Amino acid sequence: MEITKRFATDLVELTVKGRLDGYWADHLAGALEEEIREGSHHILLDLSEVGFLSSAGVGILVKFYKQLKDIQGSLSVSKSSSQVRKVLEISGLKDVLLSETLPGLNDLAGGHAARPAAVKAASSVFPPPTQVDTPSAAFKVHTLAPDSRLECHLLGDPGLLQQSRFSSENCRRVEFPDSRFGIGLGALGEHFEDCQGRFGELIAAAGAVAYLPTDGTNVADYVVAAGTSTPEAQICYGIVCQGSGPQPFRNLVRFEAKKEAASVTIAEISRACIKVAAVGRLGIVMVAEAAGLMGAALRRSPTQAASESARFQFPGIRDWLTFTGDRAYSRCVALVAGVASAGDAGELAPLVRPFDHADANADGPITGHFHAAAFSYSPLQKGEIDLKSTVKGLFQKQALQGVLHLLSDDRTIAGAGQSEFVRGACWIAPIDEILPEGNPR
Repeated sequence: MEITKRFATDLVELTVKGRLDGYWADHLAGALEEEIREGSHHILLDLSEVGFLSSAGVGILVKFYKQLKDIQGSLSVSKSSSQVRKVLEISGLKDVLLSETLPGLNDLAGGHAARPAAVKAASSVFPPPTQVDTPSAAFKVHTLAPDSRLECHLLGDPGLLQQSRFSSENCRRVEFPDSRFGIGLGALGEHFEDCQGRFGELIAAAGAVAYLPTDGTNVADYVVAAGTSTPEAQICYGIVCQGSGPQPFRNLVRFEAKKEAASVTIAEISRACIKVAAVGRLGIVMVAEAAGLMGAALRRSPTQAASESARFQFPGIRDWLTFTGDRAYSRCVALVAGVASAGDAGELAPLVRPFDHADANADGPITGHFHAAAFSYSPLQKGEIDLKSTVKGLFQKQALQGVLHLLSDDRTIAGAGQSEFVRGACWIAPIDEILPEGNPR
């Protein structure tokens, strides 16, 4: 099989030559997936030189048609051979997949395709976003609620982690409605005794809670809101942010790495979002296609005093923490939540860590505390999207692969750097108030 491609303004056309049977169907699937990963959401297929189409080939066409339709994209057969047309007619897919009234790219004057109706409709609903450029990425900023701000609660004492001394007195039950997000050390369960041997890295956002148990299973678990239910978790320590109104976020920031950069670090994303919000401290929830994640996860629950005195120093630390020596969860989709600060972190200082070191002319280094839930890959819809439905779709349709506390590995020579992303969406709001201890109201 031979596959070639041509581009227009919003379209890519793949010309396929050869047999589209059980063997070559996977070859076409790989080409389609790669185009989608590169950001192409409207794809034409020229199958005029395909002499045979089997059910396996039809299955690939249907799979990617549905995947692109789910994100307001499109897959159409712009040209077909008589054999391809016959198979699609027999399969009842002629009206779904055949769009031969659409011109191929070779037939378009000047090589520019008219945008599909779905793209035109989407672009006319919202006003044009503003754009911010950084060395590695382009950011498009949508305004959601200009007056939104976050109330940030600091829960528990992170210092107890050093001695693994968390007890029932240090644990609190926290609900996570849609207007609240959080990160920390926690577990899903009724009470402390139920969770005692399972506390691990936790992330909560948009009515979903996920965590990585430390009971030896190493299988991430989660709860998603259903009906009128509100997910809750037992938290030893962490950060919980509460929105000030029905829309907790001020802006939706879409970003895409520039081709020459290929990916953008979490520090650069945080700095751009802080610039957009024009504040020093910010709450962020992000859904993004990741090039790879850097971080660590607890291996043992820190709820019983351990016998060793230096459990978080080498070599004992190997029994307590798992580090990503290289970027993990390559080419996944990640749900990320946390807080970021430029310059003085103030009350957040005990809970944030540096992600970069700014030069003297910048606003100061970026510090932050982020957790990430990694999912199997699925493309993200472009434009303005809803956080709750996006997150719910991830938990319903994709496989949850793990949960990490994101870190920056800045060791000389051996350091693997930061978590990096290709494209995604950030929901952001300034942190207006920081409250110590106590449950969020």
